[in-house]
Amino acid sequence: MADKILIVDDEPVQRRLLESALVKGGHAVVAAETGEQALELFEEHQGAFAAIVLDLVMPGLGGMEVMERLAERGAGVPVIVQTAQGGIDVVVQAMRNGAFDFVVKPFAPDKLLKTIEAAIRYKGVSKSMESARKKPSGAFTFQDIVTRSEAMQPVLAMARKAADSNIPVLIEGESGTGKELIARAMHGSSDRAGGKLVTVNCGALPENLVESLLFGHEKGAFTGATDKHIGKFEEANGGTLFLDEIGELPLDLQVKLLRAIQEGEIDPVGAKKPVKVDVRLVSATNRNLFEEVSKGRFREDLFYRLSVLPLVLPPLRERREDIEPLVFHFIKKLGREQKRQNISSVDPAVFSALKAYDWPGNIRELENAIFRAIILCESEALTLAEFPQIHAQMPDFELPASASREKVVSGASAPPLMVSQAPAMETPHDTDLIGSAAYAAPALPAAITGPAAAGNYGMVSLIGSDGECRPITDLEADAIRFAIEIYNGRMSEVARRLGIGRSTLYRKLKELGIEDEVV
Repeated sequence: MADKILIVDDEPVQRRLLESALVKGGHAVVAAETGEQALELFEEHQGAFAAIVLDLVMPGLGGMEVMERLAERGAGVPVIVQTAQGGIDVVVQAMRNGAFDFVVKPFAPDKLLKTIEAAIRYKGVSKSMESARKKPSGAFTFQDIVTRSEAMQPVLAMARKAADSNIPVLIEGESGTGKELIARAMHGSSDRAGGKLVTVNCGALPENLVESLLFGHEKGAFTGATDKHIGKFEEANGGTLFLDEIGELPLDLQVKLLRAIQEGEIDPVGAKKPVKVDVRLVSATNRNLFEEVSKGRFREDLFYRLSVLPLVLPPLRERREDIEPLVFHFIKKLGREQKRQNISSVDPAVFSALKAYDWPGNIRELENAIFRAIILCESEALTLAEFPQIHAQMPDFELPASASREKVVSGASAPPLMVSQAPAMETPHDTDLIGSAAYAAPALPAAITGPAAAGNYGMVSLIGSDGECRPITDLEADAIRFAIEIYNGRMSEVARRLGIGRSTLYRKLKELGIEDEVV
């Protein structure tokens, strides 16, 4: 895969020259004409850039300011600055600010390419030296698993323990139960969180390309192999490889997989010697692999290598208490994606119907049901009318007498439950459940507890539990918590929306004593 380079220059001709030189050198290029656009692209591509070629003099946000913003984000991408003849003082300043190197306009293409290659090598070395195992702040962890089910607690407790080691884990469960989410949480909670999580659906791999896709191939290894290809094992080197639907893997490939696990090395197609890899392996299946072994469809030795620690995820019908928090989570997530954030309530009859249904497609089917409901909904409340497919599959269903028609605060009005309310689970904030005999609402964050809890999401009460006005610092802390939750922890967006600088935001987090709570 070609290294992706971001070029930032306000001059169209210079951009075209840079792009042409880099493309001829075998690189992929993304271009920006302003500093503001460059930062947006950097956020959008999330660490995909191997290097940045940056013009220092631009209208609006200049090159120096772009470098400062990148430093605030903790970006480790090497920056090569462009300067005109005689701008050596500016270059010195840029190097002091963290630039990797510079090129002088008009640039020589071969000089530029050599500088780019050196920058990419530098990035690779610095990544391995600095903790490639350092946990990124946005990593998906067990606190992001939406559950309050007692049946899930032993599974999560075991998965947490497994995350701290390299023990091979086999996650078993029906389709749609969240096996990939458990794998993501294990990776995000492990020492490998700074590396890649590479997901492979073994059931979706073309039979004639399975070996090449998993282990890679050399140029000319077979007809059509015009370039060397890095397989999924090498791609996940230093990180985690998640093999979904492992039971679909052909028998002949199971032998090579067993060797990769035992020896820690792979044999790319056409390679003259094996390649060492350091991969943490997590597998998943919706089949009973033990039965597959007895029928000769799965290797016994591989089965025991993969299932050193088996985890079995219960289906949704066995953890119906998860339906409410999941509904809230999907209303909020899908409402934001579909620009339907006006949905502010759910009829309790909806929960009665959803809990009575057996959900053969599990959580994935529930998400699709909420998706359809949000699209069909023409008001601010979800009712049974938005779930015709559920009613059609339960023609004899009758609402229990306890199912009130009174509207309740919905998940669009309250943030999703990030962890179970069970004592065994850690929670990001101390919260209480609010509700009635017919319905228990999800826990609300500090920003909307107290007298305002029964109101709309985002409404903060000026009166405290003692009946007196709340201090301005408490209101400020609530506003910051709320913004961080709304914008998914993207601190640049939080600062922009609150109308303050990023450094001011971090200072306020520290002053208000909520730095550890929300960062």
